[in-house]
Amino acid sequence: MNLQKDLLEYIGLHLKKQNETVSIAESVTAGFLQFSFSQIKDASELFKGGLTAYTLEEKVKLLHVDEHEARRCDCVSPEIAGTMALNVSQLFNTDWGIAVTGYATPVEESGYKLFAYFSFAYKSEILLSRKMDLYHRKESIDAQLCYSEFILECLKVEMEKQSLQ
Repeated sequence: MNLQKDLLEYIGLHLKKQNETVSIAESVTAGFLQFSFSQIKDASELFKGGLTAYTLEEKVKLLHVDEHEARRCDCVSPEIAGTMALNVSQLFNTDWGIAVTGYATPVEESGYKLFAYFSFAYKSEILLSRKMDLYHRKESIDAQLCYSEFILECLKVEMEKQSLQ
């Protein structure tokens, strides 16, 4: 948990220094990322909010993902994650939008594999989209925590890159 504390401290300091804000759209992590951001010092100045949209209908209605694409891929694709990131950022009027969608339990739709896609939107553009693969025998809560921590680590890297520009 120390690693996550250090990650959150870095992310919070970066956002504060840059006078930037973040919002989150989650599916597979079911609120873990939002919870993590709520633990940052002065979170209410940096974290404007988020959505946990678990169903296709909610992703279409609230995050404006393309319904045809969502049905085609069971809401799990880089395009869906990108749309979620861009639209949550727009909805909450934030500099950063973070989104994740995937599988925390092995199901037929995933080929019985655990994976997720996440995206970072920064100032209305997709900055990063990636796929995460996990060992399929992980408990769902462990998968959700792994996804969340990996996303936070990647966010730190992207923030470091932005600082160098």
